[in-house]
Amino acid sequence: MPDPAPARNLQASHRTLRDASALAEAGLLPPGTELAGLEAVAARYAIAVTPAMAALIDPADPRDPIAAQYIPDPAELRTAPHEIEDPTADAPFTPVPGVVHRYPDRALLKPLLACPVYCRFCFRREVVGPDGGLLSTGQLEAALAWFERTPAVREVILTGGDPLMLSPRRLSWLLERLAAIPHVEILRIHSRVPVADPGRVTAALAAALTLEKPLFLCVHANHAREFTMEAMAALQRLTGAGVVLLGQSVLLRGVNDSAEALEGLFRAMLRGRVKPYYLHQLDPAPGTARFTVPAEEGRALLAALRFRVTGLAWPTYVQERPNGGGKAVVGPVWEDVV
Repeated sequence: MPDPAPARNLQASHRTLRDASALAEAGLLPPGTELAGLEAVAARYAIAVTPAMAALIDPADPRDPIAAQYIPDPAELRTAPHEIEDPTADAPFTPVPGVVHRYPDRALLKPLLACPVYCRFCFRREVVGPDGGLLSTGQLEAALAWFERTPAVREVILTGGDPLMLSPRRLSWLLERLAAIPHVEILRIHSRVPVADPGRVTAALAAALTLEKPLFLCVHANHAREFTMEAMAALQRLTGAGVVLLGQSVLLRGVNDSAEALEGLFRAMLRGRVKPYYLHQLDPAPGTARFTVPAEEGRALLAALRFRVTGLAWPTYVQERPNGGGKAVVGPVWEDVV
């Protein structure tokens, strides 16, 4: 088994980096980078690079796949013609603040909009940020009341933002409230924390995820190097507490747009007991065009892995339909693969 990737940048800070100057001081920007352009980006879109991710960035490599995900770029202020503010159409399907109900049998709950890191390709980049977007007590109670009176919903998906940014005590309270609803059968959490900020995965947090009802934790990671020794330890802590781990990734130009990179990512997930679940086609959020990989190229990449990886490593390749139509399977169609 290959060892997890070593730390790449020994100058990385011991605190989360939240502005262009901090990135420069930590040695994470290429020589000659103009801070004014990055400060303009920061005025619109939040920046956060945790120590765990900063330690992986090689600023000497202009094509570093970790830097591409987290280091701001002036290109983010250019909106392509096909890009839209709410590409997943959360707003039209929000019956009460914090809830998104697009599918009959499941709904999202967004208790907060803060994240440990802010991905430069995020489809909610217009709304997430360090102010947290935390639901007030009244809003959260209204959201829980909506779930209680909506018996068609059998699965609640906690997202945001990152639900694992909540304190273990608050998270445990919220999960227990949801699990107590008779018609709610499954709980799911989507999170970057286990790889982006693995120190947050304490024994207390793992205990908060231990419920009588099934709970699935979807871990967002896009490159094999994100599965450091610390991340692997965090994942082991979670599985040791009985949490079932799934993996979700976004197909990104300059990050994982090769068969080799995808194979490495999926194999790293399995070593961490994470079952690859979704590979997402990039959602067209403003300023993300540089990450776009055409769907036909994505299909070809997956086809190239056909006989190279176990079926356990295989995610479903999906794309959001416009106007909140939900996910469509992109392919490939295996009958067409020679």
